[in-house]
Amino acid sequence: MVYITRRAVFSAAHRLFNPTFTDNQNEQTYDKCNNLWGHGHNYTLEVTIKGVPNSETGYLIDLKDLKAIMNEVIVSKVDHKHLNIDVEMFKGVITSLENIAAIFWNELSKNLPVGELYRIKILETENNWIEYYGEPFEIKRFN
Repeated sequence: MVYITRRAVFSAAHRLFNPTFTDNQNEQTYDKCNNLWGHGHNYTLEVTIKGVPNSETGYLIDLKDLKAIMNEVIVSKVDHKHLNIDVEMFKGVITSLENIAAIFWNELSKNLPVGELYRIKILETENNWIEYYGEPFEIKRFN
């Protein structure tokens, strides 16, 4: 079994808020991340897949192919976008790192031609990141 990781970067804005909370509750819960107009990050996305390399190529997956999948499925949809407003996969979702990672997992796992998605790591800042290994949890959608 091998584990291979590809990194991509993108810039995006988002606003953390729960539409069922009062303005005061949102402010207390999300502080400056609840800014009405949102705020931005330069995200780093790391995608790790696991599997057995192909004996003919020596590859689990050609990294050019993984890059293309990540760009098509994730980066092209979120780069320089407002996640809450512009990105369909986040409509009605609190755009916490936890929810972003799980939604990215769901989108990527459906599009891998070989191997198995093992880990998604998203760095929001140099001090804040998440690692997600696919354990399911409920993502509440508000409409």
